[in-house]
Amino acid sequence: MSLIEIKKVESKKDLKTFIDFHYDLYEGNEYDVPNLFSDEMNTLSKDKNAAFEFCEAEYYLAYKDGKLAGRVAAIINHKANNKWGKKSVRFGWIDFIDDREVSKALLDAVEKYGKEKGMEDMVGPLGFTDMDPEGMLTWGFDQLGTMPTIYNYPYYPEHIEALEGFEVDNKYVEFKIMVPDTIPEKYAKIAMMIEKRYNLHVRKLTKKEVFQGGMGQKIFDLINDTYKDLYGYSELSQKQIDQLIKSYLSFLDFNLITCIEDWTGGEHKLIGVGITMPSLAHALQKCHRGRLFPFGWYHVLRAIKQHKTNIVDLLLIGILPEYRAKGANALLFADLIPWYQKYGIEWGETQVELETNAGVQGQWGALEPVMHKRRKCYKKIIK
Repeated sequence: MSLIEIKKVESKKDLKTFIDFHYDLYEGNEYDVPNLFSDEMNTLSKDKNAAFEFCEAEYYLAYKDGKLAGRVAAIINHKANNKWGKKSVRFGWIDFIDDREVSKALLDAVEKYGKEKGMEDMVGPLGFTDMDPEGMLTWGFDQLGTMPTIYNYPYYPEHIEALEGFEVDNKYVEFKIMVPDTIPEKYAKIAMMIEKRYNLHVRKLTKKEVFQGGMGQKIFDLINDTYKDLYGYSELSQKQIDQLIKSYLSFLDFNLITCIEDWTGGEHKLIGVGITMPSLAHALQKCHRGRLFPFGWYHVLRAIKQHKTNIVDLLLIGILPEYRAKGANALLFADLIPWYQKYGIEWGETQVELETNAGVQGQWGALEPVMHKRRKCYKKIIK
């Protein structure tokens, strides 16, 4: 019988081992998009990630016969638990070799941690907040991953679903949408109509407005408002917003960010935003073990600044509920599509959407959407 040993991450060296395991397990995989090592260190370090204001976590490594075989993070988001009236421990950053003893031992470690903390169920894969990747890939294993999502081998969900007590908690879908040669007539007509009828207008941003004029704050305040009712969402804290403005918005192409404002009564009220960026998938695959040096930075900068990719990632699209029925999203697409055409973008990735969110999925209708990935979150009651 094989010996499975679970070790808790207790040092910076352990944390590096935890992060590096993914690069080892997926080395040479043509669909996996590895995260940058520095980003992973910042997210998982308790003194750097602002989510630790309201989260606590432990990380575990699994060894089989003395050899590293898996990893998992156990996370408690107290803000989300309080909001949704739950006592849940999340599992995330889960990777393991194709060995069911290993995957069970990892999830047992999360369950034990949750039980010690008084939690009543475990759910995942989820991160600290909605800004982290979520959902285990269950279909679309032959599709290129994206920077904001999780790629995993087909045996992962097979392991989870074979374990006693696990059930599906939520389902997600992802779409590939095509960039048309011209702005679809539907979007063009609606955009013109709602500008006149509702006094809604496109606003493009400058870096000065974002970092000094308060628009960065307004964007994430809007995200909090528009995402507040989504599965498991916990409101971004001020410290998180400050981090996101500095680290998230600072490297984006502002031509690919579109804001929608309501000018009624002379007020320029932000009611919608679309944040998109050239895909970094191929660039990140060229960063050896997630490192920018010595040559990874070159590929990342080419993708961001020179648009050396034909894919765009739709990172965050948020419109206040009272404006969705007015067709405000048509203004976003009418503005962004010409930029995609100019940059040679051929298609976009919608990222994860709840399978039941027909309203979000309906907005892709004029862009030849193809559902090409599915994923699930799983749940188990802690006895």
